[in-house]
Amino acid sequence: MKLKGLRWWVIGLIALATVINYIDRQALPVLWPDIAKDLYPDKTPDERKSIYAIISTIFIFSYAFGQAIFGKIFDKLGTRIGFTLSIGFWSIATALHAFAKGIFTLSLFRSLLGISEAGNWPGAAKANAEWFPTKERAFAQGLFNSGAAIGGIIAFPTIGLLSVYFSWNWIFILVGITGLLWLIPWWILVKSPPKKHPWISDEEREYILTGQQNQDEDNDGEFDDGYNPDTTTMLSHKESWGVIIASAALDPIWWLFIFWIPLYLNEVYGMDVKSIGFYAWVPYVGAMLGAWFGGLLAQNRIKVGWTVNKTRKFVITLGCVIMLPALLAMANPGGPVTAVLLMAVILFGFQTAIGNVQTLPSDLFGGKTVGTLSGFAGMAAKLGAFGLTALVPWLTSGGNYTPAFIIGAALAIITMASVWILCPKIEPLKEK
Repeated sequence: MKLKGLRWWVIGLIALATVINYIDRQALPVLWPDIAKDLYPDKTPDERKSIYAIISTIFIFSYAFGQAIFGKIFDKLGTRIGFTLSIGFWSIATALHAFAKGIFTLSLFRSLLGISEAGNWPGAAKANAEWFPTKERAFAQGLFNSGAAIGGIIAFPTIGLLSVYFSWNWIFILVGITGLLWLIPWWILVKSPPKKHPWISDEEREYILTGQQNQDEDNDGEFDDGYNPDTTTMLSHKESWGVIIASAALDPIWWLFIFWIPLYLNEVYGMDVKSIGFYAWVPYVGAMLGAWFGGLLAQNRIKVGWTVNKTRKFVITLGCVIMLPALLAMANPGGPVTAVLLMAVILFGFQTAIGNVQTLPSDLFGGKTVGTLSGFAGMAAKLGAFGLTALVPWLTSGGNYTPAFIIGAALAIITMASVWILCPKIEPLKEK
């Protein structure tokens, strides 16, 4: 049996996993007002916010190290087994949230979720490097990243609606079961990489392998394993640090909104869970459009003859420039409609840039190194998000979120600088 366009089926399944990933992740922020009232009825709003921040930073800290761990797992065991382990464990961890009794158990289950969910990103980067030629990778990454936005769009109204009929405990169980069901089509469809997959056509296999420019180390026109140094050598390349620092600066902007949109709307505009569900999905529409836009723009520029170097730098810079004025405008957004629309612009710019940042490992190294560098970059990104999330309760004391948004604008500038300075030419690297 041959399946036409098999690479698109694979990335589509990964995008669906990302949708589930974000529904799992967003269940806690959306349900927090109800959870806090149930578990901490005697706490003040500021005390509850501090507890939420502690739980969130534990999640990010676990997520950071989970990315490095799963980067190695994916490079060693492959994408088929790597995704099975990642989504299997994170679905179980999500369901366990239903049995939380306080800060210790909630933090423990959140930590397990963070470690296992982290595999999604290095796994997607590795699958992208395996299944797509260089010219299609940014668009494929955009499709995958749009799963995060779609998950956000779906999560808020869906969880808000479920909260009418189910307790927060049952909602966690239902969401966890959804992830386990995903494993069925994944295990059936993804039998091996394209080089040996029994269902791929000869034409598609040839198209994929001959288009992987970063995996022709000796420039003989034939597909090989590419440049795959050990970890120490990989980190000796300044380009690797460009990827790591760009990720560490850019990613906290996303997490600033992922964790704090519901609490921001609750604290600044007095919204309950149902009202949050009505408003909080809007920024994720911007994120979804940005993921598609960034990927299509990069694909178009390469198609008309731009180099990978020029394309990546242009799209990453454009995304950061879009974010800057909107982040500064969040200092005084006015009403909730204006606030969520500005957030949509910020997440549009973020997704425009991040898809191209995440393709950099596959632009620079061979397939056996992509997961490792993506894991290190993801770990740095989550440690950056950890730092900003830990500061938010102090930065936003009294309900003033302006300092957090100013820091976000500074991080966008650092992202651009790291790519331009540390990655002078984005192209397949060679042994020193």
